[in-house]
Amino acid sequence: MNERRDAPPGDATARERARNPGIDLLRGLSIVLVVMHHTALRIPLEKGVLGDWLPQWFLYGIQYDGFESVFLFFVISGFLITSNSLARWGTLAAIDAKAFWRRRAARILPCLLILVAVLCALALAGVPHYTLERPGQSLPRAALAALGLHLNWYEAKTGYLPAGWDVLWSLSIEEVFYLAFPVVCLSLGRTRVLVPALLLLALSIPVVRANIHHDEIWSENNYLQGMAGIATGVLAALLVRRWPTARASTGRWTTALGVIGLLAVYFAGTEMWHALRYGYMLVLTFSAAALVIAARWRAASSPTPPLRAFGWLRSSGRLSYEIYLTHMFVVWLVVDRFDAAGGDLRLGVVWYPAVLVGAWALGWAVARFISGPLERLILRASASRPAAPASAMSTRVSA
Repeated sequence: MNERRDAPPGDATARERARNPGIDLLRGLSIVLVVMHHTALRIPLEKGVLGDWLPQWFLYGIQYDGFESVFLFFVISGFLITSNSLARWGTLAAIDAKAFWRRRAARILPCLLILVAVLCALALAGVPHYTLERPGQSLPRAALAALGLHLNWYEAKTGYLPAGWDVLWSLSIEEVFYLAFPVVCLSLGRTRVLVPALLLLALSIPVVRANIHHDEIWSENNYLQGMAGIATGVLAALLVRRWPTARASTGRWTTALGVIGLLAVYFAGTEMWHALRYGYMLVLTFSAAALVIAARWRAASSPTPPLRAFGWLRSSGRLSYEIYLTHMFVVWLVVDRFDAAGGDLRLGVVWYPAVLVGAWALGWAVARFISGPLERLILRASASRPAAPASAMSTRVSA
């Protein structure tokens, strides 16, 4: 969820691929559902006026699938990271590990460091919703877990952290994957092992879930399951590299299968569970992969102007990293105002626009004034350094 335009300045094709409107739309839908989920846990829509005339399965589908929406991010992120790496270096076997990690750090670390600093300050000040109250948890240890990319493991051992911290569980998984990604590509990219290894990882979700079902937090937030979603996106990018275009009918069928799969997961979750058990997550990840593949094919074969009506969703998709990290500040602000106004759940729906607009506005401000400028500053600083001699570039393998 933390990928943005990541292409060489003169490579217009790669930049367009990274800013695919269909993928931005899917990513925007995902972040909106995550924000809806965290709001619904405090202001449930099914207990309000909407529950009188909308079916429960629909309201549950748009409220309580935040976990599944994070996996959409995983697939999209794996797809974009791989696509951009292929555009930049030609093959995964030629990836420049240091350059890859530098770009990841420039994108991720500024927001992460500032967020952890703010959360620590709020916890020290005793601000409600941000103090750590569970036995065995401490502020230094939580900060170490967040910055050390094991907050998911720390929560599994000690229980859930306050919601502002809890969102970082997925970042821990994603960034561990990207630490390993160049190493794996350099080791296996010239062999026939990389794709089977990725496929094995992508298919491992039901096995992983079935074997750690005894721990609720770890069963959902473990590394392997999240990495399986990212690996699915990597495979989708490799497939598009092999078949960059497709007939219009193939694209339509791929889109239809992806849409049907996601609708089944979101709105027929109970039936999917009874039919497939943990395998329903494969329907989710492979449906997401189908949609990003179809979006790339559509952009390559018959690009059309995106519909303006969905501009706000695409904008949310472009800001998804910033919105994801900061939206709980807005959720708690609105929820507190809701409670102060009497907490009438019947009218809870009227507070949702404030959450969605506020989360977008805060994400935009962070991207405009913090993450964007700092990312450019870091990349400019690294680009101004003298290049290392070719003999010293041991992490880069020629294609």
